[in-house]
Amino acid sequence: MTDNITLNIEDIINLIPHRYPILLVDKVIEYEENVSATGIKNVTFNEPHFMGHFPEKSIMPGVLIVEALAQTSAILVAKSSGEEAKDKLVYFMSIDKAKFRRPVVPGDSMKLKVTVAQRRSSSVWKFDGVATVDGKIVTEASFTAMMIDRKDA
Repeated sequence: MTDNITLNIEDIINLIPHRYPILLVDKVIEYEENVSATGIKNVTFNEPHFMGHFPEKSIMPGVLIVEALAQTSAILVAKSSGEEAKDKLVYFMSIDKAKFRRPVVPGDSMKLKVTVAQRRSSSVWKFDGVATVDGKIVTEASFTAMMIDRKDA
C-alpha cells in the first residue's frame, strides 16, 4: 500500500546530498517503503544545461533524466533505510536498458516512477525507472545502486 505522504524540497535535502544545480527532484508525491517512489521534476528554462543543449532548441539531456530517476531511488533508499542511511551515500553501480522515447523541454513536468526490482542486501538495490510527461513515457531504464559510508566515498 502506498503511503499518502508528500516529501517537499526540504525533506529531500535532508535525505540526499544533492544540491543546485544537480538536485533534480522537486518533490515526492508517492512512497511505499522498500517498494516504490514517485518524484516530480519541473523543468525550467533557467537550468544551466539548456545554455548548451541546445541553444536553438532546448532539450534536457537524457543522462540528467536518468539521474533524476536515480535521485528518486536514492530518496526511496534513504527513507526506507531510516537511521541506517545516516552518513551514507547512494552510488550508481550500473545503468541498463536506457531508452529515450521523446524529448523533455522547458515547461514540462516529469513524473519519475521508480520501483525496486531486487534488493540483494541492505546496501545493494536494483530499480526499474520510468519518466513520463503528460502520461507519455519519455525515458525508461534499469539501474543498480549501492549505499556506502560517506567516509569510504
